[in-house]
Amino acid sequence: MSRARADEEEYWHSSKFRAFTFDDEDDELSQLKESKRAVNSLRDIVDDDDDDLERVSWSGEPVGSISWSIKETASGSSSSLDGRDSSLQKGSSSYAALPKQVSSYSLSNLFKGRNKLPSFQSLSDALTDTGVKNYAPELRRPRAEYKDYSSDWNPRDTVRRMQRGKICSLERFRSLQDKLVLLDEAVAGHDGNVITAVLIFLKRTLRREILFRELEVRQVALCHLIHFLKETGEQKLLLDLLRFLDRTEEVALSQYREHLNIQDVEKRREFLKGCIGLPFSAEDTSHIQDHYTLLERQIIIEANDRHLEMAGQSEIFRKYPRKASILNMPLVTTLFYSCFYHYTEAEGTFSSPTNLKKTFKIPDKQYVLTALAARAKLRAWDDVDALLTTKNWLGYTKKKAPIGFHRVVEILQRNNAPVQVLQEYVRLVEDAETRLNLATKYKCHDVVIETYRDLKDRIQLIAYKCKVERGSAEEDKINSILNN
Repeated sequence: MSRARADEEEYWHSSKFRAFTFDDEDDELSQLKESKRAVNSLRDIVDDDDDDLERVSWSGEPVGSISWSIKETASGSSSSLDGRDSSLQKGSSSYAALPKQVSSYSLSNLFKGRNKLPSFQSLSDALTDTGVKNYAPELRRPRAEYKDYSSDWNPRDTVRRMQRGKICSLERFRSLQDKLVLLDEAVAGHDGNVITAVLIFLKRTLRREILFRELEVRQVALCHLIHFLKETGEQKLLLDLLRFLDRTEEVALSQYREHLNIQDVEKRREFLKGCIGLPFSAEDTSHIQDHYTLLERQIIIEANDRHLEMAGQSEIFRKYPRKASILNMPLVTTLFYSCFYHYTEAEGTFSSPTNLKKTFKIPDKQYVLTALAARAKLRAWDDVDALLTTKNWLGYTKKKAPIGFHRVVEILQRNNAPVQVLQEYVRLVEDAETRLNLATKYKCHDVVIETYRDLKDRIQLIAYKCKVERGSAEEDKINSILNN
């Protein structure tokens, strides 16, 4: 141990590096004392056995503790130093050998004032080394990736990179010709997202007149832009584009669509009144007129019914309170509401179902279906019977259902109609198989027995006899048919 100390003292005497001091620089004794203190402080660090502390070298590579770094540097430098004292090389062997994790800059190198050429360890070797905890430094991006932002990509390459999800700046395309080539390449790529992205760029960087003129001869891009403007709600730009293209009907429809954003009922009614004069087609003009008339009716009906409901003067409103307002409801909903609350009113009133049918030219099939559902919900079976009863020119009455009696049976059954009512309309189903299925499904025994009797199917009658209750009227009816 004393020899190692002597070797180190000799090393420090022969070193060309000297500590700075304000004293006289010829004072060799003070320099020697300063060197000894530095070595002793380093030795205290070397003798530290605390291996739990992990350290990282200045280059970012993993190493062990500071004492390990000093030992490693001392042992590694013994073979590369020429002209050094051999006693120093012998002293370095007294330290314990550890696995080499070579670092370009270690603390011992900084203290001794020399750099050691490193033999760098590969990444795979560092990862497989389980003896020492490794720290993976943050790697810089490959220089090739910066081409996404800085290189001068042509329109075709730009579109291809956008299709692969790469970030590409479109600001480099400054001339009109480059922008149009970029748009054509996007359309040729058949990628809607890329086309939309390029159109957004053109919409932001071109004047409207130029953009509209160029899109007029590019129908695919034009359709994409129109759909995009509709989805984003850019109504003003959309109307300007449609006017430029002389699409008057689409302009009118776009303006009419604005009524959806008007919440106030009176303002919406006035807006619809103004839309009647827009250049619609003949069919669309009729629809706009019906919309305005319907909203006007709904306002009148809503005000009257609200007053009746609050005053408690109507029995039906007391028994079945309204669940929602009728304002802005569709025509079929308004008809159902009218059939539910105002079915018996005269045709001259605005809330009469027959008045609504006549005003809006509702087909018989739609009217019967809606009125049947409303009256069946109220369990008004007499109204259902009157609805399906017609008279011919001779005054004879018969049952008639434009929607088919099989649908009548289904609606009545959903509203829990009694079996007697169901049987009456199941009998009116013309197709025998459909009639048998409905009668069996809804347990209309009389209809099943009568159908098998008409078909003269004795075997089915005997089989069906086992399905009815013993001693019931249905069993007696089956026995009477079988014995006759």
